[in-house]
Amino acid sequence: MELGFYISALVTLFVIIDPIGLAPVFVALTQGMSARQRRVVGLRAAAISVAVLTLFGIFGEQVLVFAGISMPAFRIAGGILLFLTALEMLFERRSKKREDRAHEELPDPSVFPLATPLMAGPGAIATMVLLTGQVDRAPLDMLLVHLAMIGVIGICLGLFMTASLLERALGHTGIVVVSRLLGMLLAALSIQFILDGLRDFGLAPV
Repeated sequence: MELGFYISALVTLFVIIDPIGLAPVFVALTQGMSARQRRVVGLRAAAISVAVLTLFGIFGEQVLVFAGISMPAFRIAGGILLFLTALEMLFERRSKKREDRAHEELPDPSVFPLATPLMAGPGAIATMVLLTGQVDRAPLDMLLVHLAMIGVIGICLGLFMTASLLERALGHTGIVVVSRLLGMLLAALSIQFILDGLRDFGLAPV
């Protein structure tokens, strides 16, 4: 029974976090960085996302309630922030910033938008809250949920480590095209976050 629940939790979190879909996003966000810088960014993003999801897995929505924030409001805020990142990718503002800072340190995307809201976003947080709520705080099942989450984040990290190979395979033109396409997808995802939040408030159609 525990194995079945573990597999269910693993599949659910894998679909929500989507490591495969995040790999090209990581390449686009870390364009121009060295392999070492990418490792640091990937490790930091993975560590932060595990910490955030563990926090919500253990304490659930109490964390948001304590801060006076509802889950719908969290979804809307995450959607707005993600939409701003999508605009930068669509209009190549990130590339221009990198050119302007050619001799400066590149911006670090590990905390935002990688760790949150992409890896530990509203969907993943809500999933952790729901999964841990289903097990009635049973220690073994709680542990299985968190092991599943760590496993999915580990897959993300493994794919992030292959970013340099993916970038070489795509080339500069390929990276530009992928960045534009991903910008559009991120914009759509951010709007979906906002609509989900508004729907939870009863302000949008089902």
